[in-house]
Amino acid sequence: MESSIGISVIKRAKSGFSELSLRLDKREFEPFLQSLMEEYDFYAPAQVAEGISVYKKIAHPGEVNFCSLNPRKPLKEVFFPQSEVMLCYEKTGKQSKITSTEEIKKERMILGARPCDIEAVSMINDVYAGKEYTDVYFVNKRKGTIIIGMACNHPLSTCFCVSTGGSPFARKGSDVFMIDLGEAYLVELITEKGKRLQGNKHLKEASPEDLTLAGKIEEKALKKAQSRPNASVPVIGIEGKLDKIVEGPLWDRLQEKCIGCGTCTFLCPTCHCFDIVDETGRDRGQRVRHWDSCLFPVYSQETSGHNPRSTGRERTRQRIMHKFNYFPKNSGRIACVGCGRCIAYCPVNFDIRQAIEEIQKEE
Repeated sequence: MESSIGISVIKRAKSGFSELSLRLDKREFEPFLQSLMEEYDFYAPAQVAEGISVYKKIAHPGEVNFCSLNPRKPLKEVFFPQSEVMLCYEKTGKQSKITSTEEIKKERMILGARPCDIEAVSMINDVYAGKEYTDVYFVNKRKGTIIIGMACNHPLSTCFCVSTGGSPFARKGSDVFMIDLGEAYLVELITEKGKRLQGNKHLKEASPEDLTLAGKIEEKALKKAQSRPNASVPVIGIEGKLDKIVEGPLWDRLQEKCIGCGTCTFLCPTCHCFDIVDETGRDRGQRVRHWDSCLFPVYSQETSGHNPRSTGRERTRQRIMHKFNYFPKNSGRIACVGCGRCIAYCPVNFDIRQAIEEIQKEE
């Protein structure tokens, strides 16, 4: 079946979505981005230092940079900024004015988000848009954003998404999904939001050859992700094992290497803890939310001065228990998407995959 502009409707059994599959030649890439930037606040990976990219708001198509398979900082920052002003207040005479920043004034679009990062945003959404609590700052951003996912043709050695229920080509959570074919991108329009791009003049009908090539690339990437050493991480049943070893000696061994710097938690796409600070002046001020980490000594410190997690043992245990025990019990899935950032950027080479294996071996 074809649409009025001659676009084939491709039903992909693997993904479970009915998609419009289009082709974007790479010579049309920057004009395509420019056309989107005229309509949306546009976010994409941009290089901030040699070999380092982050998701940020883009002012010009030339800023988009795929120098890293996955940007150093996760996609969550677009929805849950590292530092975010929640409200401002100003006092004039006897009058006070409070201004919230929860409103999203212009619809947003994100390009180049990898499947693991997109799944992580879905996990945070389970917390911030739950039955008991709604975080309007996060929820409004998520509702007002179109996500263009990007397939991982070449998974890194530190990636283990296949062990956490993901895939280098998982389309879940994407409104549009792109696959790098070499000289062009295959562009799949998945959701109603994504199908708004259907009439974009830079997108052409995908050929059968394009679809065949995309299938081969997907199969190759999945085999690579499944076959490399450390790809199979035994996460199944780990929450039950953790219930049995809460007070065990394993935590003394695991925490020996950790220096409590918080790099793993700040770069983790699913960590979502925060602290709130009121920055005040004489007649004005603001409330700011900042990322926090359970690995920091003052994170659990009470007003009395007592700290229930006063040593690295308790803090290391908290990090692992939250991801692989508490979160699964509350949300039905582990709070890890296998992106590998905590492995790649830990200054002391703490490998969460090895920690999981050690946990599963405990009696």
